[in-house]
Amino acid sequence: MSDIIRRDPRAEWIARNRLHPLHAAMQTQQTSWMGPSGVMRKNPHAVGFIGPNGVKRIDRSGAQQGGGNKRSAAVEVQLPLHQVAAPAFYIAVVPDMVGGRLGSHDRDLLGLARSLAGSDGAVLAVVFGEHKENHFPTAGVDRLLVIDGEQYQGYAPEQMVQGLRAVDNQFSPRHWLLPDSRTGGGEMGRRLAATLGERPATRVWQVKDGQCIGRAGAGQQDIQRSVPRLILAAAECAEPVSETRHEALPVELSTEAVRALSRIGDLGPVAVDPATIAMAEAEFIMSGGNGVKDWALFHQATGVLGATEGASRVAVDDGFMPRNRQVGATGTWVTARVYMAVGISGAIQHLQGIGACDKVVAINMDPGCDMIKRADLSVIGDSAAILKALIEAVENFRSDAQRDAA
Repeated sequence: MSDIIRRDPRAEWIARNRLHPLHAAMQTQQTSWMGPSGVMRKNPHAVGFIGPNGVKRIDRSGAQQGGGNKRSAAVEVQLPLHQVAAPAFYIAVVPDMVGGRLGSHDRDLLGLARSLAGSDGAVLAVVFGEHKENHFPTAGVDRLLVIDGEQYQGYAPEQMVQGLRAVDNQFSPRHWLLPDSRTGGGEMGRRLAATLGERPATRVWQVKDGQCIGRAGAGQQDIQRSVPRLILAAAECAEPVSETRHEALPVELSTEAVRALSRIGDLGPVAVDPATIAMAEAEFIMSGGNGVKDWALFHQATGVLGATEGASRVAVDDGFMPRNRQVGATGTWVTARVYMAVGISGAIQHLQGIGACDKVVAINMDPGCDMIKRADLSVIGDSAAILKALIEAVENFRSDAQRDAA
């Protein structure tokens, strides 16, 4: 497993984009070479670093002059810092935070909040319970409010609404933004609107010039209205923040939220067979393609990982998987948080079907195929050997966890 080649498609895209703030840090310039006369030449443009204000500085200590093909660890470009010392108003955002991290829908929502805040306002992110996210500053968050407590664990929409009411009383946000999603934001936004007496704009996909446009009529019509105080936005409602970093200063509630008498009892999660989950609703999908030679091993790996099975069109046409498991423009468009493609080269129809997936993992023998270029994490090697190693690693992890629990 040590010979596996890993690529970073985002870093490669930044290296090609000369207008990106991190473009200079991604360049591997040659610092010195021998001229035709035998005299050593130095490249003055390859010596130095970009300071926090964007001005290039020269390090005369020589600590940053290393090998020509290695990127110096000291050369680090920081995105411009956007600070709002005294916000004129707040734009409150309540991300879904599925799995304790910001998803693509949440980042789109924060990008929309950033455009509404402008230069005088601040984006206030409200997060319930513990989280695992470390990239709030680069996502556009100026103030971060974490509301923690046992009453917010599990499914507790009534108590969460009480917490949002306390936030509304203290910060008086100009706008409330929530994702119009099935993972909690849609229900939370409508409950909050009923509590605050606001008429929300739902399924909003564009906000511009004081007007917002939302989908209606089963997605066949658009409704335009003035921007309300409460917005339930759809995915891709705005471009996520990518060229600035923000303070993400922690703030706290001055008063504790009123504990509501819950009329809903949370009995905990219910175990569901991944094979019975519809492809369009699955969170973790493992798809097999023409490169899978041992389908029994593929089925075993999906069972061990708890993933929903999918397939490319070639695998379905060859009879290895049923038609309802085909992923792509000619099959099912999926929105999984993790999509693992095993032995799939990446036809354009398949790439269209996984365009909304958060993280794509590719296992393939060909390092130049389109799926490798699309993937966030690529593993180059034989699929059978990689799946066996993956199964062994998962089983060892579970056995160690059971032994520690005992």
